[in-house]
Amino acid sequence: MKFTCITVLFWPFSMLLLSDKSQTSKIEVKCNFTEKDYSLIPVGINNNVTILDLSYNKITLNVTNTRVLQKYFLLTELYLIQNNITILHNSSFSNLSNLEILNICRNSIYVIQQDAFVGLNKLKQLHLCQNKILQLNPDMFMPLNNLKLLNLQGNLISYFDVPQLFHLELIILYGNPWNCTCSLFNLQNWLKTSNVILENENITMCSYPHSLKCYNIKTVPYMAECYSKFASSITEDLYVHFQSISNSTFNSSLNNFTRNSEHEPLGKSWIFLVGVVVTALMTSLLILTAIKCPIWYNFLLSYNHRRLEEHEAETYEDGFPGNSNSLPQIGDINSEDTTVIFEQLHSFVAEDDGFIEDKYIDTHELCEEN
Repeated sequence: MKFTCITVLFWPFSMLLLSDKSQTSKIEVKCNFTEKDYSLIPVGINNNVTILDLSYNKITLNVTNTRVLQKYFLLTELYLIQNNITILHNSSFSNLSNLEILNICRNSIYVIQQDAFVGLNKLKQLHLCQNKILQLNPDMFMPLNNLKLLNLQGNLISYFDVPQLFHLELIILYGNPWNCTCSLFNLQNWLKTSNVILENENITMCSYPHSLKCYNIKTVPYMAECYSKFASSITEDLYVHFQSISNSTFNSSLNNFTRNSEHEPLGKSWIFLVGVVVTALMTSLLILTAIKCPIWYNFLLSYNHRRLEEHEAETYEDGFPGNSNSLPQIGDINSEDTTVIFEQLHSFVAEDDGFIEDKYIDTHELCEEN
C-alpha cells in the first residue's frame, strides 16, 4: 500500500522529467560559419550542433573534412552551398543518421560515387542544384527511404533513369540539356504515373532534337518504337526480378536440404536417381556417337571373322571333307551333269567373297595345310 502511494506521488515528477528530456533533445543548436574562407571544417564546433551552415567557403569535403563531419551526428540540417566540392566520395555522410536537409548547391560536383548517401536514412531534402553533374546512377538513391524533395536544377544531365524513390513528392529538373529521344521515355512515364510533382514543369524543356525544343519533358510526344523499347525494358526487368526470386528460392531450398542432410541419414533414392541420370547420359552419348561416327561400326563389321581354333578347324573339316568320295552319290547322272554340279559347288572359290583379307590369318600355315 505504501509503495502504491509513493508511486502515485512521484508519477507527475517522472513525467515532468521525461518531458524536459524530450524538450532538451529537440533544442536546435545553430552554428553559422558562412564566408569565413575556410578550406577545412572547423574542429571546435559544439558537438550538439543540429544546424550547421558552412556555405561560401573553400571546403573540398576531402577525407579530413569527412572525418571531422562524422563527429556531429546530431545534425539535422547541413548547408555546403558554394564551396569547392568536386567529388562526393563513398560514405561521406555515413554517421549523420539524423540529417534531414542536405544542400550542396553551387559547387563543381561532377562525380557522385555509388555509396555517397549511405547512412542518410532520415534525409528528406537533397539539393544538388547548379553543379556539373552529367549523369546519375539511380541506385545511389536507394538508401534515401524518406526522401521527399530532389533538386537537380542547373546541371548537365541529358537523361535520367527512373529513380527508385517511391516516397518522392517533389522533383526539380529544369535547367538541364534534356535529350528527348527514347532514352528519356522511362522518365516521362514515371513522371506521369507516379505522384511526384515536377516543379517548374513549363520551363523544363527539351534541348534535343531541335524539332522538340518547344515541348517540356513531361508532354513531349514519342515515336511508337519508344513504346516497344519501354515494353521490352519492362519485360527484362520482370525477368531479372523473377530470376532473382527463383535464385533465392533455389538457395533457400538448397539450404534446407543441407540442413536436413546434417540431421537425417541419406536414403537410397538419390543413388537410384544418379543411376538413372548416368544411364540416360551414357545412352544418349552412344546414340550420338553411332549417328555422328558411322566409321566405328563400319570398322567393326570389316572384322567380323576371326582365326579358327584347332577344335573348330577339325569340325570344319568333318563337315566339309576334301575328297570326292564323301560327296553325296547321285544316281542316273551323266558325266556332263556331274561336271556342272562340281563347278557350281566350287564356284565360290574363284569369286570374291567381299571380305578384306585378314592380317591375322597365318598364310604360311595355310600353305602347309594345302
